[in-house]
Amino acid sequence: MSEFWLDELSNFGDYTNNQELTDILALSNDPNSVSDVRVSPDGRHIHIILRKPKVGLVTFDKYESPQSGQTHKKLELSSTRTLPVVDVCYLDHHNNNNSSGGTAAVAVVYENGKAEFWSFHERKAGWRLLQTADLCNGPRARVVSVCACSSFIIWCEERPPPESSTRNQLEFCVCRRDFEVEDGSVSLGGVKITLHNSPKFTVMSSGDYVHLVPYMKGKPLRCISKFLLTWSPHHDSFTVSAACKDTPIKKVSAKESDFKKLITDCLGYFFALEPPELCNASPTGCGGLLLLLSTGWLCLLQKDGTLRHVYKLPGNSLAKHGTHTSLCMYQNILALVVGQTLHLIESSCGKELQTFLLKAKGMLFVNQARRQTPFLLSDTGLFMVLDKKTDASNCSSKMKPVETVHPEALLVEAVFEEACKYYQQRSLSSTQLTVDALKQGGRFQAPISLAFILRCYLSTGLRKKDAELLLNPGGGLMAGQGKLMVSLEGELRILVSLEELKGSLVRAGPKEVEVMCENLVEKEVVRLLSSSELDKDALLYLNSIFSIFPRQAWRAAQAALQLHYNGEGSLSSRAPPDVWKTVLSFTTTSSPAAVLLFTNGQQKHNHGFRNDRSRKPPAFLPVFELLCRSVLHFQPTWLPKFLELAQQQQGSAGLGLSLASSSWSFSGGRGGEGGENNMPLYRRALCVLSSVNPAGDQDLEVELLLVGGRPNAILQALRILMRKQQWERVTQVAQRFCKQSPLLNKEIFTTLLCEVTHHRDLDPYLDLLWALCPEDFTVTTILNLVLKNLPSPHTPSHPATFFMSHATPSSPSPFADPDSSQLTIGLLKPLLRKVLQRETKPSQRYVDILQSPLYPPPALPRQPTDPSADSAAFLAETPELQSSTTVQRPGVALPADPLT
Repeated sequence: MSEFWLDELSNFGDYTNNQELTDILALSNDPNSVSDVRVSPDGRHIHIILRKPKVGLVTFDKYESPQSGQTHKKLELSSTRTLPVVDVCYLDHHNNNNSSGGTAAVAVVYENGKAEFWSFHERKAGWRLLQTADLCNGPRARVVSVCACSSFIIWCEERPPPESSTRNQLEFCVCRRDFEVEDGSVSLGGVKITLHNSPKFTVMSSGDYVHLVPYMKGKPLRCISKFLLTWSPHHDSFTVSAACKDTPIKKVSAKESDFKKLITDCLGYFFALEPPELCNASPTGCGGLLLLLSTGWLCLLQKDGTLRHVYKLPGNSLAKHGTHTSLCMYQNILALVVGQTLHLIESSCGKELQTFLLKAKGMLFVNQARRQTPFLLSDTGLFMVLDKKTDASNCSSKMKPVETVHPEALLVEAVFEEACKYYQQRSLSSTQLTVDALKQGGRFQAPISLAFILRCYLSTGLRKKDAELLLNPGGGLMAGQGKLMVSLEGELRILVSLEELKGSLVRAGPKEVEVMCENLVEKEVVRLLSSSELDKDALLYLNSIFSIFPRQAWRAAQAALQLHYNGEGSLSSRAPPDVWKTVLSFTTTSSPAAVLLFTNGQQKHNHGFRNDRSRKPPAFLPVFELLCRSVLHFQPTWLPKFLELAQQQQGSAGLGLSLASSSWSFSGGRGGEGGENNMPLYRRALCVLSSVNPAGDQDLEVELLLVGGRPNAILQALRILMRKQQWERVTQVAQRFCKQSPLLNKEIFTTLLCEVTHHRDLDPYLDLLWALCPEDFTVTTILNLVLKNLPSPHTPSHPATFFMSHATPSSPSPFADPDSSQLTIGLLKPLLRKVLQRETKPSQRYVDILQSPLYPPPALPRQPTDPSADSAAFLAETPELQSSTTVQRPGVALPADPLT
């Protein structure tokens, strides 16, 4: 468990006019004196806004050299102006390193809308006025709250109505103006209205979000104080939340800027709510807002409008200590000051880490240099909360000089380390090879030469004249080494740019790091997919990229494959065939037995592609599986289209066997689907689907099977649809795929005819089903198939099955009950009639002999009557038996061919 302690940073002795600062902070405890304290992001400037009894702004600065503060100009606005200061905003502290040469621009906003922009320069004259501007358009506007958010200033102003009109609570307006800080000046954009006809709000910026909080110093209308607004400039939307609801109430577009219309449909809901009173609020800096409620709960309002209760104050602490509170968030630690008690709380679980009893009331603030550390300001000095375990070593090493390491030294060392790894893998000796042995042994000239080339390149750079000098034998280097350096120029340039990128990542802010990471991930994914062959290390590296940067890797994969979705259901790619060859290749080093769930071309389970939980997941996946997993995570509806595109690329580019030429078997033998390395793409996609979603997404599974196009896949998709009783979809799939091949037509028709014998759910689609009957099916074949698959009367498959052995007088055999699920002759009659007509139709094979004009053929001998013709005549003459006669199961099946 971590232990914390308070470390005093300053007793104000290093600030200008420190005695006056101490006196003003001590007077802040007097109820007759009202003032607000602001601390700069670097902690070097303390601004005190005087409210009562006098009005003004006083600033106390901390200089690196004590002599500088004696002659420099101070930022002090006395009460002679009689204009109350609303707030002090630092504009560009995120983009400023706050070095001794200068600081961020500061905006001092007055109640009448005037704004003064100041800048601090320690080496020059201290505080310097840059310019003055009017924020508001109207002369009668009155600013009540203001803050700065990334690139704009946003404020809430009161717009009084004409004197003849009556005043109301909704005469305020939330406005904003873009700004840009340049050298020695601040440029402002035009006034834009974010929300009008609004109540009195306190605006608070947190990251890229702006929270509109009910004005806590006054007493707003009861219904107005019940909700909070969060405005997202990036998404241009408002989120409406309440202090008593864990989820947001509504989210609307910011195009509706009228507050009345924004909450009209929520008024009834608000009147029914009884939220607690809001005591204090503080932005988290990453989009959220900390709320301290009158019930003692410390809550976190996240940027999506979700309210999370974090910590409950013990007892009635707020009533005991009055209204003095201060709260702030420091990454994973919440700090809360109530009275003279400081609480440290873990934000993830709400656990109280430690409490401190302060000598005086304090105010928490954030120092941009150490955002994870709580800082406290009181009338006795500045304090910092340190962790004894993590900060002890840091504090002891603060005064030690930092050793400067040159990039060429690091790169040269990396060359020898890589050479050690290379030679060790190829060495037959068990002796461990070290960098020192490489440098001193003299046996390995390659790393020494490469290190020398690297030093020369980094120290001088390889320009055209240098290259010519190297190629010249009299240029100081051997001609062979010069040629080597010229040939390695591209690799050296990439190596140096990589080192520069590392340095930029260390110095950049969070947003710049995100952009750099996305660009780097895109370059790496494109490079790996464009390579001719991925070895085990490269594939493992690609897997780690997709694991650490999933969203960036998905975008990079789209860029590498040049995927384009036209919105009409088709996916296209303009990537070269070499990229698709890398994507679709099944790398043997990726352990196919661990990735795939099949053996000898057959599934291990009957119910779809379910994951075997006893099997350990593979260490890394092939490229195609990686992309399928990424598509399934970010665009799951694209997965069938992506599979279809991959199959097209596989067939067109000659990357594998096309569907038309592939062999297949219904018996599950070792056909085209049996080998692991020749596994069809649709089965590889199904493996990914089963690993990501073990419960199974049968709709997506059916789509993948149908896109696969293999006969086994189509039959499996039909079985899944029949198991889900989606009969209309079953008939659509059957009509679509029966046209592909006669053998597939026969299997589909046989499967559906067997299904018809068990229930009556397919009766509305029998006309469509009979039309799919193969050409080589005879009446005998159909009847044998039906009789073979009829459900046994002793084991009924349907509750309404007709039992022959237990017939009742009301439904005697062979007539079935009207609600029975048994198949009748009447249902089969259209199919049998169609097949009989096809059988009795004269064959066109010998039509030339039948049309001979000279010698008619002799009369054929008399033959017995064809039983199939007799049965056709019987069915035609007895229509009353069409819907009642039940097909019975005889003891012996009919022969395969009609008797002659």
